[in-house]
Amino acid sequence: MMATEQDLADYPYLLSDLFQWPKSAEDWEQYKLTEEQITHYQEYGYVSGIKLLEEWQVEQLLEELKNVMDPEHPGHHLFYEFHSNESEDPNSVLFHSLGHWRISKGFHDVLWNPAFVMAAHQLLEHRSVRFWHDQLFCKPAHHGGVVAWHQDYSYWTRTVAMQHLSCWTGLDDANLDNGCLHYIPKSHQWGLLQKPALAGEMEGLKQFLSPEQQEAFNPVPIELKKGYATFHHPLLVHGSYANTSGRSRRAFVLNVFADGTTSNTDEELLHGVPPIPKGEKMKGKFFPLLFSGD
Repeated sequence: MMATEQDLADYPYLLSDLFQWPKSAEDWEQYKLTEEQITHYQEYGYVSGIKLLEEWQVEQLLEELKNVMDPEHPGHHLFYEFHSNESEDPNSVLFHSLGHWRISKGFHDVLWNPAFVMAAHQLLEHRSVRFWHDQLFCKPAHHGGVVAWHQDYSYWTRTVAMQHLSCWTGLDDANLDNGCLHYIPKSHQWGLLQKPALAGEMEGLKQFLSPEQQEAFNPVPIELKKGYATFHHPLLVHGSYANTSGRSRRAFVLNVFADGTTSNTDEELLHGVPPIPKGEKMKGKFFPLLFSGD
């Protein structure tokens, strides 16, 4: 393969047969969240256990994952970030990347997974859904590192208004043993906190909390079967502990925002992406519209 690997950001639509785009309003019904699920998200800041992938789709993505994790991949220059180990501690490994949607057809097409875009549309109060960026988080068996307690939006203040949403989908079964995600319920009501180092000290965020917030800091583990997802609010405090099990814990994250979000900086929003002037709408090939709901 030549080093001039094709940039899949040039194609704002499904490229493979991983998913089928619904053709009618009736076809969309099967993907809708219930009122109870939406209410849970609004009250607690998250909703979990949403099936997004069949087993065969997970297997296909795992095959593609092997390729994109290779630092010698010919499309490597298309990543926004690529950390073989973001923690820099060989005994605490956290693979973390952004931008693989530009490189791999499967990880490109998960953006247009009907089950994902419909849930995102509903949780963003039925507004149009625009893509922000993707992430991969991979914790190997026995020495997978932590993802420190944090709020996603504390890293995203270069975009306004705060009308974002994150979706974490497991490519392995995730439980307490292998470092599943944990949430602090209702912490999305705490306002914007300081941002810690993502692969740093697990409890670093706590130094920025009030006594009341410290008291309410009661982590809830989000154990999920592979192919299932959890959605959370941009201010919900979350993190994940180390993987000390004999199993890997691989997952991808899709981050979106409501259409109409604007740039809050004149600098580049993601590495290698042309800047969008401060105050201008986030749009274009790097921030495609995923679902309008029309």
